Amino acid sequence: MQTDYFPPALHKTSFHCPNCGVLAHQRWGNVMHNVLGHADMLKGFNISYCTHCREYAIWQGHRMVVPDVQTAPTPHADMPETLLDDFQEARSIVDLSPRGAAALLRLCLQKLMVELGEPGKDINKDIGSLVSKGLPEAVQKALDIVRVIGNESVHPGELDLRDDQETALQLFELINFIIEERISRNKRISELFAKLPEGKRQGIEARDKTS
Repeated sequence: MQTDYFPPALHKTSFHCPNCGVLAHQRWGNVMHNVLGHADMLKGFNISYCTHCREYAIWQGHRMVVPDVQTAPTPHADMPETLLDDFQEARSIVDLSPRGAAALLRLCLQKLMVELGEPGKDINKDIGSLVSKGLPEAVQKALDIVRVIGNESVHPGELDLRDDQETALQLFELINFIIEERISRNKRISELFAKLPEGKRQGIEARDKTS
């Protein structure tokens, strides 16, 4: 099962440290610079300190600049190959362009609709079709969040994602959540069912054919 990942974000008190990878408490401070013996705060910069590894990260605005690592969650282990390139590209640009990352994740969602058995032409209609087939409400909401925010990134309206890295990072989590709920769970159940004795499986299949 996919474990929760808490990406680094400005002024968060705990997240997965970009240096040691451990979910740990973070302390925050200002960046100071010294010119001719006069110390002064460097505006627009902050420092986070990991209480686990005792290493620092430096932030410029909402963007972590040191160390230079990707802050977005990694793709789910069961992510279909058709989504991987776009997902990884979104990870590579989310710190510089949250809006661009959101647009790529909307494309991931469109391709995911095909993997879930829908046409993939109209995401809104595809979600409606899945709902009519019994899609759980939590998954429906996750799909619509990615759809609406992704659409706003392509056709700006009420939401402005230009500097909203935190919202963009949450979209990665939602894509992984959808894959866990709609692909991974079914996969694990199918694998367990296949381990049942063949006679028992045949009996179950015969029962369901006559019911």
